[in-house]
Amino acid sequence: MALTVALLLLAGLGTASTTSANTRARKASAHVIHKAGDAQALAGRGMWIWYVSRSSGGTVSGIISTARHYGINTLIIKSSDGPTMWSQFNPTLVSELHAAGLHVCAWQYVYGNHPIWEADVGAQAVQDGADCLIIDAESEYEGKYVAAQSYITQLRKLIGPSYPVALAGFPYVDYHPGFPYSVFLGPGGAQYNTPQMYWMDIGTSVNAVYAHTYAYNRVYERQIDPLGQVWENPPAGQLIRFRQLSRTYGAAGVSWWDWQEASTADWGAISVGAGNLSGVTTTTSTPILKTGSVGDVVVWAQEHLATAGYTTAIDGDYGPSTQSAVESFQTAQGLTVDGIVGPATWGALLRFAPASVVWTAHSGATVASAAAVRSARAGHRALVLAVPKSAHAQARRDEIAGAGGAG
Repeated sequence: MALTVALLLLAGLGTASTTSANTRARKASAHVIHKAGDAQALAGRGMWIWYVSRSSGGTVSGIISTARHYGINTLIIKSSDGPTMWSQFNPTLVSELHAAGLHVCAWQYVYGNHPIWEADVGAQAVQDGADCLIIDAESEYEGKYVAAQSYITQLRKLIGPSYPVALAGFPYVDYHPGFPYSVFLGPGGAQYNTPQMYWMDIGTSVNAVYAHTYAYNRVYERQIDPLGQVWENPPAGQLIRFRQLSRTYGAAGVSWWDWQEASTADWGAISVGAGNLSGVTTTTSTPILKTGSVGDVVVWAQEHLATAGYTTAIDGDYGPSTQSAVESFQTAQGLTVDGIVGPATWGALLRFAPASVVWTAHSGATVASAAAVRSARAGHRALVLAVPKSAHAQARRDEIAGAGGAG
């Protein structure tokens, strides 16, 4: 408790000011905000701020000076933790940074225990002037399909369907079969994907983190804006390589975790001229799904199969009904009929929109017939399904456990 209080005080988050911020959030939840935001905030060079008080001496002038010196155009500042608004993110701060020509995005760490309240404080950050909102959802949200859907539904109700929202989650989708990527990045969810690609924390190379992340994230068809690390003081060459590969992979922007842990050498490496790589190609790999595969990426494929007109279970478990649907789909598309979802089959599947599913914690249907999907798309009745079996699958590991961000 003493440590928690100390951290709140250091961040300028005393009880009174936090209470005031939460009062603003409750007011925000009472009406629709519908601000335009600015998707360009996610392009270019961004830096994440966990505690304003620990960034450039905790002064706005110091933050602005440092950002200008190192070519930072977007500040991504923590606005809330769970259902609690942080007073460090407020209209005055945002206005001062905007006046200095900087984009300002809010980021919130979410847990899924109070998803409606988490959506409310996210909407308050939008009300306070954020150009975009970034959702930091990690291990606490694994398996929580219903909570994720409640959060997204409430958030979109308050901020509208087009306000720019990004998910900053685990980079290795296959390590987290129970994480609801298909909700956060699905219909009505975040339009942008900002995976936390901390290669040193993962224990891999910069090249490998790009290849693995893109292979599994690209199928969700959201713009990928890589989030790299300056904490742990990576060698300058690795930071430059990360920037170069972001261009090779066609990323509109790249951001860094995080300001308070960046050394002078780190700042230099993320701002010095980097140039482009030659002789390097991007990965063309995709997830390979077959009988026995389990995970949200299976849910994603099943949702596309259903919309394409094939009756299949949507349960995250690649069983007989899914294999049969895939074989029928491959036949109709003139593909090799092997019952395996590889690059060619993904390419054909992704021409169809995913089925829009309402997940329920109650026992119920798991199979979506073509007729049920057509009815849901026509607006006659929602496609209500039991939470997928894969939601209960254990994570392989938390590959970014050392980065922090919660609390």
